[in-house]
Amino acid sequence: MENAIEINGLRKKFGNFGVEDVSFTLPKGFIMGFVGKNGAGKTTTIKAILNMLNRDSGEIKIFGKDNLQHEAEIKQKIGVVMDSPFYEQEWTLVQVGKMLKPFYPGWSDQKFNEMLKQFQLAPNKRVKELSRGMKMKIMVACALAHDPDLLILDEPTSGLDAVARDELLEILQSFISNENKSILFSTHITTDLEKIADYLTFIDNGKIVHSDTKDNMLEKYVIVKGGRDALTPEQKALIIGYHETKVNFDGITDKANLKNFPKSLVIEPCTMDELVVRFNKEGRNKS
Repeated sequence: MENAIEINGLRKKFGNFGVEDVSFTLPKGFIMGFVGKNGAGKTTTIKAILNMLNRDSGEIKIFGKDNLQHEAEIKQKIGVVMDSPFYEQEWTLVQVGKMLKPFYPGWSDQKFNEMLKQFQLAPNKRVKELSRGMKMKIMVACALAHDPDLLILDEPTSGLDAVARDELLEILQSFISNENKSILFSTHITTDLEKIADYLTFIDNGKIVHSDTKDNMLEKYVIVKGGRDALTPEQKALIIGYHETKVNFDGITDKANLKNFPKSLVIEPCTMDELVVRFNKEGRNKS
């Protein structure tokens, strides 16, 4: 299977913070949710993929090609939506399209105008007049206007209302209906992940905590609960995101570990919320 993104051993330090030995793979034709709290390292990783910063070490390949050696070619295949637009505030939306067009040989004015119409964006409206939701839509319109094979989105639904968020997710699902297209989107919103993600990669404190298909993770892990003194230290080490009160404990664990636990524990199916909370907690515990 061809991979849209391959990252091996990415490292970038900024004083006391950075990303450390980040490695994960996004197979072509799928959507990966890149999950972590603000400041976890998602944006740093994305900027490294786009070669917007000089990394300390590591290798990044996009569709099998090194992103440094083939930077110009690769960037023609990528559509990017960051958390805020970089366009001049006085530009009209028509001007936004005209300014970006020279950078992309595959740019389609027809596609861009169709998306403005679909998003109900007035062509003569200025960037400074746009709401948060409208700004996200114009960035998506620009990202798709040159027919990219890979979409990279950094917190695209953050700050959007429920209607605008659902609308954006529908656009992403439509984009991925072409098996040659792929999406990496960073988020901490679990409902987004439930709706469209095929793969999940968790990052916390600059380190990858876990990466797998969403279905595998929901099938593999279960919630475990019990009395605070029910487990030995060795058994506690098998719990991801271990949390205890004065009376009880809870966390998640691989189903394969259940044979090592007392029969008295309460076992429940794992949810997307639990995966996000526990893997983030585990990352902080190990930092």
